[in-house]
Amino acid sequence: FMSNLNATHDKNLKSWVETANHKQSEFPIQNLPFGIFKLIGSEDIGQACIGIGDQIVVLERLLQHSILIGKAKVAALKSRGGVLNPLMELGQDYWSDLRKQVSNFLKFDSKTASHSDVLIPIADVEMCMPAQIGDYTDFYSSINHATNVGKLFRPDNPLLPNYKHIPIAYHGRSSSIRVSGYPTRRPIGQIKNADAVEPVLGACNKLDYETELGVFVGPGNNLGEIITIDQVDEHIFGCCILNDWSARDIQAWEYQPLGPFLAKNFATTISPWIITNEALIPYRCKSHTRPSSDPEPLSYLNSPTHEKLGGLDINFEVAIRTEKMRKENISAQIIGKPPFQDMYWTIYQMLTHHTINGCNLRPGDFYGSGTISGSQKNQLGSLLEVTEGGKTDIVFSSGENRKFLEDGDEVIMKAWCGDDNNDDIVKIGFGECRSIIISALEL
Repeated sequence: FMSNLNATHDKNLKSWVETANHKQSEFPIQNLPFGIFKLIGSEDIGQACIGIGDQIVVLERLLQHSILIGKAKVAALKSRGGVLNPLMELGQDYWSDLRKQVSNFLKFDSKTASHSDVLIPIADVEMCMPAQIGDYTDFYSSINHATNVGKLFRPDNPLLPNYKHIPIAYHGRSSSIRVSGYPTRRPIGQIKNADAVEPVLGACNKLDYETELGVFVGPGNNLGEIITIDQVDEHIFGCCILNDWSARDIQAWEYQPLGPFLAKNFATTISPWIITNEALIPYRCKSHTRPSSDPEPLSYLNSPTHEKLGGLDINFEVAIRTEKMRKENISAQIIGKPPFQDMYWTIYQMLTHHTINGCNLRPGDFYGSGTISGSQKNQLGSLLEVTEGGKTDIVFSSGENRKFLEDGDEVIMKAWCGDDNNDDIVKIGFGECRSIIISALEL
C-alpha cells in the first residue's frame, strides 16, 4: 500500500523523453504502462513495450543494449512471446524491479539517453491484446448503477437482498474480448417485446455500452486455495478500461433465471495499456463509506488496511461520436463522467470473493468491475441509465437523437488518475478504449 511508494512515484521526476513532461501527457514517467505492439502492417506476433509520452520503450531493445539486470532482466525475458502472461506470473518483486530500472533509464539525468533507438513513436505502431485471457468474470459493483437499473424493472424493490452482502458477478466470454479499435458487430438474438406473444429472431435494437474498469490477475492460486483480502495486492498485475457491450432487448428476454448469455458474450472491448498496480498506489483511497444502516461486509471481505486504502480514485469519461459527426468533423459528445471512487465493492474484495470457494485463478485471467455510475445525472456509465430504459433521448450537437446505439456510432472511453489543478499528485492516463458499431450479419 502507501508504504510501497518509491522513487518511481516522485512527483518531481522528469524524463528525457520531452513529451512525457507535458502536462496533458497520459504517460508521464510516473505511469509506465505495459502493452504489446506490432509495427503497423506487420504480421509479427507482437512485442512487449512500456508507454512514455508519445513513444514506446521496446523491452527487447533494452535487453539488446544490456540495460536491464537481475530481476528486471528476467521480467523482460519473460515478456517475449507476444503476450504478457509469463511476466504477470512472476510477481510483484519482478514487476517492481523492471519498473524501477526502466524509470531510471528514462529519467532526465540518465546517462543512457543516448540509447534513444529503444524508442518507437506510438503513432507508428498497432497496439495488440496485452495478454491471452483464459477466464473472464464480470462483477456488478456500483450500487448507483444497480439501483438505477433495478428501478427500471422493480420500482418498489430495486436492490435484491444479497447485493449489500456479496459482490455479484457472472462468468463472461474471454474469446470475444478485443482490443481498442476493433469494430463491434451488432448482435442477433431472440427478442420478445412486451406486447408480443412470442419472441422473434432479429438484430438487437437496444445496443448499449457499459463503462468499466478491467483488472488483470498476476500470480494465480491453486485449486482449493483462497487469496485473502490482505494478499490480493500480490495477485493484481494492473488495470485497463473495459467496455462491456450489452444487448438490452436480448438480455431482457434471456436473463431469467440464469442471467446474461448472448446479450453479453458477442463482444467486449478493452484499452491496450495496462496501468500497473504499483503505478496506482498514489491514487489509493478509503473504500466506499457505507451508511450505518447497511450491513458490514463479512470478515473475509474487509481488514483495517483494506478499509483505509481499498478504494481507487479513478475518473472515467464516456463519449459518443456518430458517423455524421465524423463526416462533419464534430467532436465526440461526452455522455457521462463516472467516478470509480463511488464503487460499493472494491477490486480487492472482488478477487478475494472470487477465490473464497477455492476457485483457481491464473496469470492473465481478467475481471471487470461492472458498470461504473456516480450519483449524479452526468456520472452515468450506460445508456440504459441515461435514457431511463429508452424513455428519453440524448440530443447531439449534430442534431441527431439517440436512445441506444446505432450503426456507425463510435463509443470512446477514457480514464485517468489525478487532477490538473492538484500539483501535489501527478496525473496519469489509461489511454483510450474505442470501437465503432457495424451492422448485424444478414439473416
